[in-house]
Amino acid sequence: MRTLADLEETFWQRHANPKSGWSRVLVLPVLLYAVYRRRWRLAVAAVAFTLLNPFLFSPPETDDAWMTRVVLAERWWTAESDAGLFDASYPNVLNLLNVPASGYALVAAARRRPIRAAAAGAASMLLKFWYVAELVRRYDAEH
Repeated sequence: MRTLADLEETFWQRHANPKSGWSRVLVLPVLLYAVYRRRWRLAVAAVAFTLLNPFLFSPPETDDAWMTRVVLAERWWTAESDAGLFDASYPNVLNLLNVPASGYALVAAARRRPIRAAAAGAASMLLKFWYVAELVRRYDAEH
């Protein structure tokens, strides 16, 4: 019988496949499009994909890919960081700022303000990439 720890390990191993990470990059733009166009099935599919995604791919053979190291760095950071993920220290502040940017993007899409939705969505993605790039830099320095 599989334990919760086994399931968590499987999650992280499979999520470390670069296909998992790169395909998740598309979720926010798809979700914004779905909200803007009122395509609720597409929105539900995007959320379902986000939840199922880490289990869809096999574990990577190496950790050479940058996106693999992103996932390894996120796991390392969550285990090592005493501050959590959403405090005001650097680089967590980038994750913290991502929350209102994503929220505003969704609100702008719902109000059918495409330029605002796109700009806030891009800002959200920029903050996320900046955050994970910093985590990878720190992870690579430690390992």
